[in-house]
Amino acid sequence: MDLNGIDRIAAGDHYLAVIATTRADGSVQASVVNACTLPHPVSNERVVAFVTYGKTKLSNLRARPRATAVFRTGWEWAAVEGTCEIVGPDDPLAGFDPSHLPELIRAIFRAAGGTHDDWGTFDRVMAEQRRTAVFLHPERVYSNATGTT
Repeated sequence: MDLNGIDRIAAGDHYLAVIATTRADGSVQASVVNACTLPHPVSNERVVAFVTYGKTKLSNLRARPRATAVFRTGWEWAAVEGTCEIVGPDDPLAGFDPSHLPELIRAIFRAAGGTHDDWGTFDRVMAEQRRTAVFLHPERVYSNATGTT
């Protein structure tokens, strides 16, 4: 399994993925997000990307920058494990111009199957909610398909 297989599976169910992070006590926090693969905005390495906001997932990733993303379509599933980088209004990324954050969030949203009729409103809401981009660098990719672990 590689990221091309991830793209195929993700597209089969609206790019939904379960994202698992680790809490301070070692337990797992999981939630469902729209996620996709795309080139990293600085290194151009292909990564899994999603947009998030709030406290729990971001706090976990700031303290312990590792995650697992699991995508599924029907009974077929694939997982990507790795380290994460975050870039957002509270999380600068070396080599990334913060003025490009609205464009980056739109790119992730579109790559994960999203559309919008008013990108100005979209950008304003994303900024108000302090939405943040997360890039999961694939270290291990595996699936329930034969020969992919």
